[in-house]
Amino acid sequence: MIQVLFSVIFAEMALIVLFIFKTPLRKVVIMGLDRVKRGRGPIVVKTTGSTIFVVMLSTIYSVVSIRKRWIDEDGNVTPTDQILMAQHLLLASLMGFSLFLGLMIDRLHHYIRELGMRRKSMEAVNKQNRGFEDGKNGASDEMKSLEEEASALRLKIQKLEATVEEKAKEASDAKANVIALKKQSDHFFLENGNLLEENQNLRAQLRSLSK
Repeated sequence: MIQVLFSVIFAEMALIVLFIFKTPLRKVVIMGLDRVKRGRGPIVVKTTGSTIFVVMLSTIYSVVSIRKRWIDEDGNVTPTDQILMAQHLLLASLMGFSLFLGLMIDRLHHYIRELGMRRKSMEAVNKQNRGFEDGKNGASDEMKSLEEEASALRLKIQKLEATVEEKAKEASDAKANVIALKKQSDHFFLENGNLLEENQNLRAQLRSLSK
């Protein structure tokens, strides 16, 4: 389960990187997401996200239950409980981070599509402006309204570009968080092995004492 979640997170990060840099693959990814958002695609995505969210809540509940059992037993912690709590915490963190990256991908796709539409509108307005300037037919009022619309569209484009840059920064922060989670996972697995070895040693000692 942990390996699957890491694979999903790295795949989502790869999609975010493709969104950030303007490459031929970016158009392919956008077209693929456009197809996914048609028909039953949104229902499948929402169902999958809801399932992951419910599993994450269940994992968090398990962590809280283990923690409560520790408190009830006056801090007497068994190695098995420590291993279970570490695994549940890691699973909950990975699932939450995966949902966050999925939401970021959806927003980036929306902003990039919006930015493309605004640019097309700007090009159409610029063409109309050139036509009016060449004609010089005295339609000054229409020219002013078109210029105001063009300036408003420029402001919207600047805002969208600023939003895309902000999302790109969040994506880089998210990548750093994944690396930290990977290191934490390695530490948890190492600690897990040490705890299992200690548990086996304790059982061996108990068997020798019982004999």
